[in-house]
Amino acid sequence: MSLSALFSEFGVPQSDLRRATGLSRSAVSRLVAHGQWPARGARQVIDRIATYLQQRGLTAAQLKTAQLALLVSSTTKLAPVSSHLTEAAPEVPKPTETPEEETMLLQNEALSPEARKHFNLPRNPFQDDVQTPDDVYQTPSVRYVRAALNDCAQHHGFLAVVGESGAGKSTLAEDLEERLKADKKDVLIIRPYVLAMEASDAKGKTLKASHIAESIAAALDPQLKVKSSPEARFRQVHELLKASHRAGRRHLLLIEEAHCLPGATLKHLKRFIELKDGMRRLIGVALVGQPELRDRLSSQNAEVREVAQRCEIVELEPLDAELEGYLRHKFARFDLRYEDVMAPDAADAIRTRLVHIPRGGKPQDARSECYPLVVNNLVCRAMNAATRAGWPVVDAQVIAGC
Repeated sequence: MSLSALFSEFGVPQSDLRRATGLSRSAVSRLVAHGQWPARGARQVIDRIATYLQQRGLTAAQLKTAQLALLVSSTTKLAPVSSHLTEAAPEVPKPTETPEEETMLLQNEALSPEARKHFNLPRNPFQDDVQTPDDVYQTPSVRYVRAALNDCAQHHGFLAVVGESGAGKSTLAEDLEERLKADKKDVLIIRPYVLAMEASDAKGKTLKASHIAESIAAALDPQLKVKSSPEARFRQVHELLKASHRAGRRHLLLIEEAHCLPGATLKHLKRFIELKDGMRRLIGVALVGQPELRDRLSSQNAEVREVAQRCEIVELEPLDAELEGYLRHKFARFDLRYEDVMAPDAADAIRTRLVHIPRGGKPQDARSECYPLVVNNLVCRAMNAATRAGWPVVDAQVIAGC
């Protein structure tokens, strides 16, 4: 709740605020209308407003709402004002309606020992939380991406998996390998190293087609001495793939962080797909990257038009309607009920909290940031905050302040 809405709801005139806080007319106007706190003495202003609201005879619930609004509005590091308000809400970190919002949402916060004890958890349910395929929560989007990756691996397709940071792309790539092993499918997954890969050599090291050829050769025959000339090297790769394919093996070239691939390499991927034994493809390609990859594979990008026309793009969608089921799945791994941690209004508050409008954007530019990693970090912060305040569960007010 904004300060303007708060004071309007409680019928607080600005003249009373001026008398209670000692601020000038313009300073009170800036505070109420725009949430602009004075550069100095903000702590004292908070305390005076809290005392004033208590003297007006607000109920405990109203005082709790008022405290949350004051804490979220303030951009300074204030001590809790619980000395003035009963049933204090948890102290909250810096509000995320700032240019640092995205960084804040992705910032990891460990679940404190006190919070684990408070919620009866032996360890953090969001740390190292995916160790087997059963740990992957199955949304419709995840199921489709899983099926698309599996088909690409077994039938030598050409696929791009796109998702925001924290959407679970790498988890699904690892899940593919685990499931192929469990199903005893003879599919060789080739992963070129991308530790320092960048789109240009000015920023890091570009991954070139020759490097990809070396990765394929090393995976098929680690003892092979790769030819120095490009023509001989690619002929070696082609012959190796044909021999392996005739032995019944399938091959998948899996490149993560593919949004950092240089344009020339993206263009050359089409030529790997075109390596055949008769009419049969010898290798599939799966690219995994952030939304910039989707933009780079646009049919409007003349440089990679031939690649874009052949590459299927699938996107990992935010949890949104699946959020409650996702959290139930996480807590169930520790025999913990969702209701033992989250209040009925918590899921809606998380969805609301994770709607992001870019700076200068319009309401129609809003997008959901309700991805697993972001949800994990937000819920950990909220559980820590609820524990510090002694609240039994995480509710909408706690989420709004985190």
